[in-house]
Amino acid sequence: MDKIKCECGHLNPYGTILCESCGKPIQEEADQQLLNMRYEGTARRSQTYNTNFIDKTWNFFSSVKVGVWLIVITLIASAIGTIFPQQMYIPQNVDPAAHYENEYGVLGEIYYLLGFHNLYSSWWFVLLLGLIGVSITVASIDRGIPLYRSLKNQRVTKHENFLKRQRMFGTSKRPDDEEQFIEEAIFRLKEKRYKVRRDGNNILAEKGRFSRWGPYVNHVGLIIFLLGAMLRIVPGMYIDEDMWVREGETKAIKGTDREYYLKHEQFVLETYDPKEERYSEALNRVGGTVVKNYQSDVILYKADEKLPGAKPELTEVKEYPIQVNRPLQFDGFSVYQVDYRQEMSEMSFQLQTKETEDTIGEFTVDLQNPKNEYDLGDGNKVILRNYYPDFYFDKERNQPATRTNVPNNPAFIFNMMTPDTPDGEIAFIGIRQNLDPSGENQYKIAFNGIDTEFITGLTVNRDYTLPIIFVGGIIFMIGVVQGLYWNHRRIWLKLNEEEIWVAAHTNKNWHGIKREMDDVTSKLQLNPAIDQQEKKKDR
Repeated sequence: MDKIKCECGHLNPYGTILCESCGKPIQEEADQQLLNMRYEGTARRSQTYNTNFIDKTWNFFSSVKVGVWLIVITLIASAIGTIFPQQMYIPQNVDPAAHYENEYGVLGEIYYLLGFHNLYSSWWFVLLLGLIGVSITVASIDRGIPLYRSLKNQRVTKHENFLKRQRMFGTSKRPDDEEQFIEEAIFRLKEKRYKVRRDGNNILAEKGRFSRWGPYVNHVGLIIFLLGAMLRIVPGMYIDEDMWVREGETKAIKGTDREYYLKHEQFVLETYDPKEERYSEALNRVGGTVVKNYQSDVILYKADEKLPGAKPELTEVKEYPIQVNRPLQFDGFSVYQVDYRQEMSEMSFQLQTKETEDTIGEFTVDLQNPKNEYDLGDGNKVILRNYYPDFYFDKERNQPATRTNVPNNPAFIFNMMTPDTPDGEIAFIGIRQNLDPSGENQYKIAFNGIDTEFITGLTVNRDYTLPIIFVGGIIFMIGVVQGLYWNHRRIWLKLNEEEIWVAAHTNKNWHGIKREMDDVTSKLQLNPAIDQQEKKKDR
């Protein structure tokens, strides 16, 4: 659309309310109505164009209401995400879908299906953050660029209608010595730390313009903050993985693409000694042992580059005792000690005759890697038919099953083979369970002992997004201070043929500018400026 030419000669974009240069109202209103100076009367695209899809999309995202609703929806989603634990806080050895359904019923199942279990990395939550970023960006451009253009183009000499319709306005008698008055007026305004410009018999005093950009600095900080949060879903930018490592086990460290390995040498568990006098009273009050320290003595290895699929050669990097709040750090990664548990590692059994309980042979089952067959010699052997690390009986299927692969409640189905029973005999063995399904077995398997081992719980963390989030937060706070503790004040003086006109405007804190105006006008022996808005209220 064509630009609008003001009588002062300045070309204004279509939709402008006040001339960007002289301030003359382009869209005439009643003389008694005060000017809306919120965006200097500039033309905003969202309030000017609404003809095609691009215009409607722009107008949608530039709306403050839309931005607020997006933030509200995000906050509600974040609140719902705290109803049940996030996936990172549930046992790592269970199926998340089954866990939420078993623990929380139908609500837990819905919670999982909607992605609330991994809320902050779910696609729809990241989309919400992206939409908030788009809304902030569009709203800033829609308002910020026209505002900058208007403030940059403003002239010292303003249209009379512009001055009369400011909230603070007053008139006084014209002085005899104009030049001396103007010089004194400039001096008094500079005393108040105003930046003063003069154009003939017109004066513009301005200070605190930078405060107008406080909200836009906020927006920049928020956009950077949101960008940092969204980058967490980019592979390699943010890693927060849990891993469990047994004593003596060597594992590739999660998130390092098998470049680094960790060997768990030894787990150290220290408790407070109840015999020590300084601890005895507190320990008696607690009524049990209290852990003083638990740590994992580990060795960090780096894998040499090999052909894909080849077994890596490991080079020792360093040994380190990982403790709570004392992580192992390397190459931007931090490995934290967060948990531990003690698990059954091996179970020993004896093959015995059922009547006399004479021992025929012994064998030991590695609960992490059991063998299919155990040879006891002299033609005696035991075959492992089925292994249930975390046994339970599935009533729906009417058969034994396992909840997890962790040996919390191991159970076995053995086939006992002897020269007397070449076809074998079946036995079901579990903790406090020794069943003979047929009831006619000549042999049995007896429990002979158990070995346990410590497993350390570690968290692998690397966060390249934290500096971005930190910078965004700092910029946001700078914008808050910038817009909160300063304000944009302007004072106009105009010498007509018979009068002196004084007008003023501020974006906030009218009491402050009124106090400054009263001080300046009294020293210049002028009539005080009147707050026209308060005057209308008194009527």
